Amino acid sequence: MPSTFPRGRLNLYRPVQTFVSLSTDSAYFWTLALLIILGDVVLTKLIIGFIPYTEIDWETYMVQTEVYLKGQYNYSMIAGPTGPLVYPAGHLYIHSYLHYITEGGRNIVRAQHIYGALYVATLTLTCAIYRKAGTIPNWVLLILPLSKRLHSIFVLRLFNDCWAVFAVQAAVLLYQYGMDDTATLMFSAALSVKMSILLYLPGLVVILFKRRGLLSTLRHLITIVAVQTLVANPFLTVDPQAYLNCAFDLKRVFLYKWTVNWRMIGQDVFLSREWALGLLAGHVLVLVLFGLLRWCRADGGVWSVLMRGLRSPTRPAGGPAPITADYVATVLFTSNLVGIIFARSLHYQFYSWYAQQLPFLAWKTRYPHILKFALLLATEYAWNVFPSTQLSSSILLGANCLLLVGVWFSENKVDHKMKSL
Repeated sequence: MPSTFPRGRLNLYRPVQTFVSLSTDSAYFWTLALLIILGDVVLTKLIIGFIPYTEIDWETYMVQTEVYLKGQYNYSMIAGPTGPLVYPAGHLYIHSYLHYITEGGRNIVRAQHIYGALYVATLTLTCAIYRKAGTIPNWVLLILPLSKRLHSIFVLRLFNDCWAVFAVQAAVLLYQYGMDDTATLMFSAALSVKMSILLYLPGLVVILFKRRGLLSTLRHLITIVAVQTLVANPFLTVDPQAYLNCAFDLKRVFLYKWTVNWRMIGQDVFLSREWALGLLAGHVLVLVLFGLLRWCRADGGVWSVLMRGLRSPTRPAGGPAPITADYVATVLFTSNLVGIIFARSLHYQFYSWYAQQLPFLAWKTRYPHILKFALLLATEYAWNVFPSTQLSSSILLGANCLLLVGVWFSENKVDHKMKSL
């Protein structure tokens, strides 16, 4: 909503006008963002200083890294106190540096400050994504620093998810700017840390196919595979099956006691193959529906896009509607949200996968502001209930689904009328 005050310089002697200008005038987006980022720097420093660190996986990361640094390249032989290594090789390389910098992982405070800097960098990237999209009011940024759980994941738990989130947010921003080759390399870097980055892939394929065409899309997909192969080469040459089974285990079964999203169902159902297949089917179905009825609608429909791409594989397959920065962020964030809703299990650290994307998606819906805030509060509440309960899991599922439904019915608030890249 546009400001009722005239645009001009901020005047500290007129605080109401200044606040309204900061909150609503896009010319002051980065002024407000900088204030929020600096405030969160102070908040994060206070959290590190006054709230005790909780050991969960950091020790395991360090023990696994030590095994690797001693010369073990067989992934099935790399393990720690909480179990075997189940992350791609990029995770090991990052934690090799952290192992050195933090004195073998013993200097926890130093590690917390590194993760604090990573959190602030990720927050800055998120602000840049919102700004480039150009459709989110300035004041929505005020929501970003308010998550208790997200701060905990970064600086009180030191989960490796944080590195993947940083890299994928950087990739999203680069895709918004049309720097697709560099973005794909950054996307590949994120995937080399956590397999969960694959959740973005369906939306990414749609964007690349419409923007670059069939052959270029295939080139990007080959690049992603090539980067993974290059990163994992020392381990693939020793035992490729062990690496793939550990780093990209698509059949992995999580423990019921840690689930955040499916506490409302029984353990027998949770662990069953039928339940896993049902979730997979639901995931694919919803993605297909978005592809058929939403993501290509402004281009004449998905069949028109496919036919253009097949007839002229070297040319963009999209129609007259431009691929805007807003479209890029909305499609990628929606693709990620669909995957999260149908995930076989979510652990507490997985909140980082989409926490900073939630305000963006909420403001893509046509819901009244009170419902948008209610959805964000409900989601934050559910992720902070430990251990999860039937109620908290139901609230989380309901909030995520309502958000997705809101995006579905937002018509073209993925604004194709925005200026093309």
